[in-house]
Formats: sequence, C-alpha cells, structure tokens
Amino acid sequence: MTQLAITNPATGQKIADVLADDAASVAHKAQRARAAQPAWAKVPLAERKACIARFREGVVRDLPQLAEVMTRETGKPITMSRNELNGLLPRIDFFLGMVDAVTAPEKVYDEGGMTERIEHAPLGVVANISAWNYPWFVGCNVIVPALLTGNAVLYKPSEFATLTGLEIARLLHEAGVPQDVFVPVIGAGPVGAALLEQKLDGLFFTGSYATGARIAQAVGSKLVKLQLELGGKDPAYVCDDADPKAAAESLADGAMYNTGQSCCSVERIYVHEKVHDAFLAHFVAAVKGYKAGDPMADDTYIGAITRAPQLDVLDAQVADAKKKGAMLHVGGERLKGPGNWFAATVFSNVDHTMEIMREESFGPVIGIQKVKGDDEAVRLMNDTRYGLTAGVYTHDRARAERILSQVNAGSLYWNCCDRVSPRLPWSGYGDSGIGLTLSTYGIEAFTRPRAWHLRSA
Repeated sequence: MTQLAITNPATGQKIADVLADDAASVAHKAQRARAAQPAWAKVPLAERKACIARFREGVVRDLPQLAEVMTRETGKPITMSRNELNGLLPRIDFFLGMVDAVTAPEKVYDEGGMTERIEHAPLGVVANISAWNYPWFVGCNVIVPALLTGNAVLYKPSEFATLTGLEIARLLHEAGVPQDVFVPVIGAGPVGAALLEQKLDGLFFTGSYATGARIAQAVGSKLVKLQLELGGKDPAYVCDDADPKAAAESLADGAMYNTGQSCCSVERIYVHEKVHDAFLAHFVAAVKGYKAGDPMADDTYIGAITRAPQLDVLDAQVADAKKKGAMLHVGGERLKGPGNWFAATVFSNVDHTMEIMREESFGPVIGIQKVKGDDEAVRLMNDTRYGLTAGVYTHDRARAERILSQVNAGSLYWNCCDRVSPRLPWSGYGDSGIGLTLSTYGIEAFTRPRAWHLRSA
C-alpha cells in the first residue's frame, strides 16, 4: 500500500497523506464484503433504517466540519458545501420514507391454489466509484438505498474527494453499519481498475464519459449490473416572451454554480433574437457580480477548479471560440496566484463549429447563441451526443412543454435549471449514461426481482 497525497486546489498546498489501497488490499476488502453481505441482508429493514437515521443525525451534528473538509479538498465555496450537506438530508428522508413500500413483497396472483409473488432481493455486493464535484450527493444516491436494501458496498470516492469519502465511512460505521458491509476503497485510477476485477453484483459509476466507456468495456463480459452517470452539455432556450432579466439571473447561476463543475450545469444557451441583446446584458452583469476568492469565505461564489488538467480544457475551448469569431464579454483566462483558478467566462456570437458549444466544459465557461425561433432552438438543443437536462424559459407553459417534449434529455425544466429532486429519477440519453438514481426507481435499482410460484398441495 502507498500514500495518496491530498492537495488543496485553491492553494496548491498538500493538506494530507492518506494510505491508499493496492490490488491485494482491494481483493481482500471485496472478500470481506462478500462474506458480510448475507448477514446484513437478514438484518430487519427497521434496523437498517435506524442505522441510516443515525447516519443522518451524524451529518447534522458534524455539518460545519464536514463542509470545511469538502471545501479544502475540492475548492468548492464553503456556502455551497453547506448547501450540499443540507440538501442531502431530504434525500435521506426520501429513501427512509419509501424503502418499505418499494421493497415490500407483491402478491400479483392468487387463484385456484396458485400464488404468484414478487420478492425484491438485494443485488449482493455493489461497487460505487463516485465523483468529486458533489461527493455527498452522488455518493449517497448510491450508498443509502444500497445499504437500506441489504447490499454490501465497496465505495471508492474520487481521489479528489478522499477525505470526504472517509468522513462518510466514519459516520456510517459510527451509526452501526458494519465495517465489512460498507468498505471504503482508497486511491486513484489503478485502484478503481483493481475494483473492477473483483466479483461484483452491481457497479455504479459517476464521472466522465471517457472513464465510463472504459468501465463498460472492462466489465461487459462479466454481465454485472452496470449504471453509468456521465456528463452533459446541457442546453437552455430563452423564448421571446421570457423576462430577459429573470431568465439571465437564473441561467447565470445555473451555469456558474459550483464553478460550473456540475454534470447538470447549463453549458449552452440559445436566446430568441427578439430578447437576445437584453438577455446578454443582464447575463454578463450577473456574472460580473460573482466574486472569486478564498473558498472558505462566505461571500465567495467562484471557487477553485478541482482538477488542474481541466484548466487546459478551458484554455483550449476559449482559444477555439476566439479563433472562430466568438465575442468575449468577461473572463476568458486563468486567474493569477497559486492553485487552480479560471475566471467566469461568457461568450456570445457562438455556433456549433466551436468546442464551447459541443464538448463538456465542466468549468465557469458559457456560450450564448442567438436563434430565430423555437424550431431552430430545438434543432440545436438536440445537436449533441449528450442528453442529461434541458430547460426552456417562457411565460407559456404549453409552449414550454411542446418544445421540451421534442428534446432528448432525462430531466426537463420550465423556468428553472440545474435542479435535482429525490422524488424524480436522474437519468440521461446518449453519452450521458445508462441507468438511473433517485426516485423509487433509484431504490429498485439495488434490488433483484425474484419470481415466486407457489402451488398448494
């Protein structure tokens, strides 16, 4: 086993060394989880729910400390770290409130001495390779329903959110989840590859399309249940009857929140030519009001870029847009100083020959394109290999629903954006992934329906 260095992306300074796994320790952890899972599945659901309820209590109790840990290792502004943790609580409540109904046996036929019943059994041992941008949200979307339904979990947090992953493990173990039932696996890419070599009953990954595609190839022949929550190039369309100021302020936040490091960030905006100029002026004004600075300060809105290589991606998109004639209104460059920083950036006069309108940015960069009407907007919104979310801004609900019904996306928004609800499934089209989390379907995802045929003698 080796040491994994944890670095603060806002300062470039190392903040911790953590013991990382190797292939042998990953295999040993997988064996432990396999041995422990049957006993956990036999624990009454009420007791498993009590463990998760105590986990929730631990999050509430330690929330200030947990927020600081997340901010130090990801560069997320502290207010947004607190928001994520507070937003986690209703998700846990949803899972606790719905798991009984979702997993209850279903008697679907009972006549002539024959009874047919559906049982919802746990998958067994599931691996969760999670993301760094919302480590509590995306991790617990898998961890909580998986544990509630009787699975053992091998949890690999991103190497850029390792300390947060260890905090999740600490709180679960303190809450009564056995250490061999929830097992953190620590390290970077090679550790994830070692995890894929284990005997698994389910694999749940959140991250980039490129990594997701490699995972699918690696486990395809093993016939393991696979869910991939991948990226997006999420569009929004502002109609000619929309309030340009209200739409601009909403979409600016949707594009720049968490420094644009969200799979469901607004990444391209189409604006009807009748309101384009007014919308653009309000949008630029809103972005110019976002303060970049110390992520630990309550008034910071733009934080650090978590992964240093992403700065090169943003540089390339900006250079490509400039070369092809886009108009830069604000930003467009790295910010000076230590750490990983990029200015909030707004372009207009963009088109689909530019990478900024086609490839995922995952940073505080946005292109705004003028369109003549609804048909052009729909065509451009669908001109992508992704399909995670899409939004329309208009006073006319029927118009919004008509437009959105033509867009290939898993989540559809009217007069809002960048929103997730535990009551609704989170899924995508195309290169945005396969499978889903959240909603009752996101509980069923961790179960295996079994058919019972019972004939009386």
